[in-house]
Amino acid sequence: MNIWNDDEVKSLFMEVENVKNSGLALREAFEKHAKKFKRKANSVRNYYYHEVDNLEKDNERANRLNIDLDKHTKNKLIPFTKEQEENFMKEIKALTESGMSVRSACFKLSGGDMTLMTRLQNKYQNLKTQNTLPNNIVKFRQKFLTDSDINSLFLGLVKLIKKNASESAEERVRNTANLLKEAYAELAKKDREIFFIKEDLKKLKLENEKLAERVRKFLLSKGDKLKEELSQKKTIRAN
Repeated sequence: MNIWNDDEVKSLFMEVENVKNSGLALREAFEKHAKKFKRKANSVRNYYYHEVDNLEKDNERANRLNIDLDKHTKNKLIPFTKEQEENFMKEIKALTESGMSVRSACFKLSGGDMTLMTRLQNKYQNLKTQNTLPNNIVKFRQKFLTDSDINSLFLGLVKLIKKNASESAEERVRNTANLLKEAYAELAKKDREIFFIKEDLKKLKLENEKLAERVRKFLLSKGDKLKEELSQKKTIRAN
């Protein structure tokens, strides 16, 4: 069952929209569709991204299938300015010095936005790597290619094209990027759960300390009352 008819295409795009509206990872849509139409989830994922590109070039077909491409476009991130990068690193440094992990700091700065949190984590790692590179790195100098270089490059490209005839390099890169994005989203979700668990543990610890203090005071009060009663009994007996 390799041919995708229009009804199945519409079903897939509708499933993706439902998953996005529910705030779930896209793989949920791919897995549901794969189970429903007896396909492999990876094949469904690959087809979806390929079909999004096709429909962006064929508005007539997109309209015929009643698919709103605005709900399926890829996010275009606005790059950080130099000033934003410097301020971001200062904020991360201050939060980590106060005892927070980098992930928790990024989560706080993101305001709970898991996508933004993942982006901030990646930006921090990139900036940290750049700042720790040694100063004596030798940069490549531009040179003119010889005929031999050009022939070698050409032969290498021919081999690469033959090897990747069934799947374009662009598609493989896009699929890998999507897998990484989903993995980061899952890690961010787990990190958020850990963050709130830690907060709950802090509250529980504080409540336990309060309860222990109340028990201590209660026992002291009972002890003082018992001593007073024993003292009164001794006085009565003495009289």
